[in-house]
Amino acid sequence: MAFRGWPAEALEFFEGLEADNSKAYWQDHKAIYQEAVVAPMEALLAELKKEFGEGTIFRPYRDVRFSKDKSPYKTNIAATLSKGGYVSLSSDGLGAGSGYYTLMPDQLEKYRAAVADNRTGKACVRLVEKAKAKGIEVSAHDVLKTAPRGYPKDHPRIELLRQKGLIYWQMWPAGAWLGTPKAKDRVVGLLRAAKPMVKWLEANVGPSEMPMRQR
Repeated sequence: MAFRGWPAEALEFFEGLEADNSKAYWQDHKAIYQEAVVAPMEALLAELKKEFGEGTIFRPYRDVRFSKDKSPYKTNIAATLSKGGYVSLSSDGLGAGSGYYTLMPDQLEKYRAAVADNRTGKACVRLVEKAKAKGIEVSAHDVLKTAPRGYPKDHPRIELLRQKGLIYWQMWPAGAWLGTPKAKDRVVGLLRAAKPMVKWLEANVGPSEMPMRQR
């Protein structure tokens, strides 16, 4: 099936779920979820696969074990791409991101060293400035309130040093375009814009070498 965007029913489904996050609502509207929400996401991932890798859709169920909010269902559908990338749809609209969302301690050490280094650090700044000029948000899952230990507070790249990750992100409010193939164009545009940054991260940080039990 070719990707043609998400129909209005997809947003209406999530609006209803936000108002009534219950098993009863889910079961009554599961067919709409599969047809209007999941099927378009699967079609989009199939078309992105060649350039961005295999797509995996997250389960719709929330992990409520350690949360005060016991709502059972996520109010968005999200997926990752094996070559780097994240796509999310909710009643608010469509979002796409790419980069290193969180860093393990050994990765964080390498990241900070690369940012602090004049050559690799300045290259990172240029990539960030170019992205921001295009309206792309550059952020991290977690940011320190002050300089990390061992780095001066007046370091010229202190904002990047305070971050515990590095991601590009764009969010587009829902509109008529969401029900057309233009939705794919926006996702592809963000993912392609992020490629130089992902390449920088792969070259200067790379995967964690910590044993899984220590992560």
